Amino acid sequence: MRIDKYLWSVRYFKTRNIATTACKKGHVRVNDQVIKPSREVYPFDKIIVRKNQIDYRLKVLDIPESRVGAKLVDMYRKDTTPKEAFKHNELLKFSKDYYRKKGAGRPTKKDRRNIEDYLDESE
Repeated sequence: MRIDKYLWSVRYFKTRNIATTACKKGHVRVNDQVIKPSREVYPFDKIIVRKNQIDYRLKVLDIPESRVGAKLVDMYRKDTTPKEAFKHNELLKFSKDYYRKKGAGRPTKKDRRNIEDYLDESE
């Protein structure tokens, strides 16, 4: 089975077109090699998929006939993604919440209160 079709079948991508685009951009590696979307996948291949700033590590256990249900995905792949990758993504999300670009519009009420508190402290 083609790698783009496999990733679509085991529900890593919503459409095959998105999976194909990810392969073309170099976000998918099989056995540590960047591959084309037409590359065939075999059992016991190791796949690394870069998606949402996380490197998902998969091991192919079996090849499905077509797209499978979410409950059956574990029969066809083994996810060996380290937990640290998800923790790192959480930290990135928290750091983005408190950062506001300069010139991004009027300050919010919370920003205004913070500015006033800062100015009151300095006096």
